[in-house]
Amino acid sequence: MKSSEKDIIAIVGPTASGKSDLSLELAQKLGGVILSVDSLAVYKEIDIASAKPSREELKLVKHFGIDELYPNEKFSVIEFLEYFKRAKAYAKEHGKKLIIVGGSSFYLKMLTDGISQLPKIEAQTKAKVAELMQNLQVAYDFLKGIDSTYAKGIKSSDRYRIEKALEIYFATNTPPSQYFKANPPKPIEPNLPIYEIAIEREALRERIKLRTKKMLKMGLIDEVAYLEKKYTRAPQSMGAIGIKEVLEYLDGVYSRNELEDKIATNTARLAKRQVTFNRSQLQIEFSGSLQEIKTISE
Repeated sequence: MKSSEKDIIAIVGPTASGKSDLSLELAQKLGGVILSVDSLAVYKEIDIASAKPSREELKLVKHFGIDELYPNEKFSVIEFLEYFKRAKAYAKEHGKKLIIVGGSSFYLKMLTDGISQLPKIEAQTKAKVAELMQNLQVAYDFLKGIDSTYAKGIKSSDRYRIEKALEIYFATNTPPSQYFKANPPKPIEPNLPIYEIAIEREALRERIKLRTKKMLKMGLIDEVAYLEKKYTRAPQSMGAIGIKEVLEYLDGVYSRNELEDKIATNTARLAKRQVTFNRSQLQIEFSGSLQEIKTISE
């Protein structure tokens, strides 16, 4: 079945592979709306570092999941699912296709695999967990003590999962691994067609280098300096690739040329991780070049 005959499709691929341009073209061709699956483009004021579509491009097609939060606000699966519900309802109401696109495929996996229904977390429980989370290593060690099985499956630096696991434990007095076993996830979009942009590694590296150069020319350093002044370095968003390297540059760690190389190198590493995740965790319906994906959608 062609993608033009489906109500919802998803496009994945490594960063700088051309996903945004492709989704814009398809949305205009198919009469669609776009849901961004990007953990940085979701933030207002992070424009250059996120490589989000321009203001002019955003006006061409209705977008969801872009400029939804401020950089000091938390973005998680819960927020993403709300954006998805809004985008799906809007597309259905207006008789349009929904095109999901972005590099943060973890959220896309939540649509196809589902998430467990979480218990209601009272304010007292949130406060108790927040106090424990002030020291992430202490919080992780506590989690390991109450549920070594669950702790072994996540990194000690995974703040989001550690926090949610502890909230579940204190709210239900049940180890999270037992809770999730009793409350298995339910798929939200189990038959979602996913198209992967396949691109040669060297070609992608060149695209990343060009995009990095363009971002710096557009004023990436000034944008990060503004964000730091307004929001400090504390928010999670300030640790994103492109932002953290500029902060180190401002600290005198890198020269201007080293900064460009560092961003490009870290972006290429991210791209490699994205490809690995997509191919190991998602059910890809079709993998091909930009032109091939355009062709099968006509």
